[in-house]
Amino acid sequence: MIDGGVVLAVDLGATNLRLALADHSGRILVRRRASTVGVRDPEVVVRMIQEAARELLEEAGLDRGSLRAAGVGSPGVTDVDRGVVIATSYLLGWRDVPLREYLETALGVPAVVDNDVNLAALGEARAGAGRTVDDFVFLAIGTGVGAGVVLNRRLHRGSAWTAGEIGYLLVPGTSESSVARGEPGALEALVGGEGISQRWRQRWSTAQTRVPQCATATEILDAARTGDTAAFETLHAAARVLSYAIYDMALILNCPLFVLGGSVGLHPALRESVVELLAKRDTRVQPRIERSRLGDDAQITGAIYLALDRAEWG
Repeated sequence: MIDGGVVLAVDLGATNLRLALADHSGRILVRRRASTVGVRDPEVVVRMIQEAARELLEEAGLDRGSLRAAGVGSPGVTDVDRGVVIATSYLLGWRDVPLREYLETALGVPAVVDNDVNLAALGEARAGAGRTVDDFVFLAIGTGVGAGVVLNRRLHRGSAWTAGEIGYLLVPGTSESSVARGEPGALEALVGGEGISQRWRQRWSTAQTRVPQCATATEILDAARTGDTAAFETLHAAARVLSYAIYDMALILNCPLFVLGGSVGLHPALRESVVELLAKRDTRVQPRIERSRLGDDAQITGAIYLALDRAEWG
């Protein structure tokens, strides 16, 4: 246990930076959010984290010596052993960034860096929908698509740290065209929030719907639940492709549970449609499909436990 100490949890996104201080039990004491729009330089991001950590400690009435460790979730492929962010999407454009080294120098405490979706899966495993199972998959469906795989209650990251990069899966209905590095994958282009919005814009017409052409993915899913035919067809197309991906992963991993998270994944219409489609397939392959119990706090919760584990071992 960490007597009187706290840990820093950081969820680094392409447009937002979320931070929290938590005590040894994982209870969040204070939290903060900052915009990273237009910020691509990793050293600038680290300075933002350093400043926010200082302000959070002050807000909590703690001195700098109270901070024992930091856990950070970064989008993209991350080498946890070396603490290096190997690659992120075009929104950040990072390549081989030694983020752990930067953070430990700036904060003066041990740091651990992992993929943000892996941290969401860790959060659900420790304090959410995955607490009662040994094996499950967390599906983060927001602007893009990613997965965190938990096997035998441990994160499975893969030999090259790319386990869970399901946005690039090829299933019926996806494009087989080559994808440039950093661009959305075949599955992501149909199931992710941006992919759903793009498909909507392409097929939109005033004769078919009253929902505006510029509607977001969640607005389209809202309309599908209220009986808009065009919106329902768009939802069904995305759910069909996602159900293929879940079915295939369930066959390979034999996981009893898939947890849906992210702004699109949390929408009840998507879960309902996926469950309905899976029910038509092999009765031996019927994993439970649940929405995240932690919601927007899944990544931060995972980052807290990552930091607590590091602090206890340190």
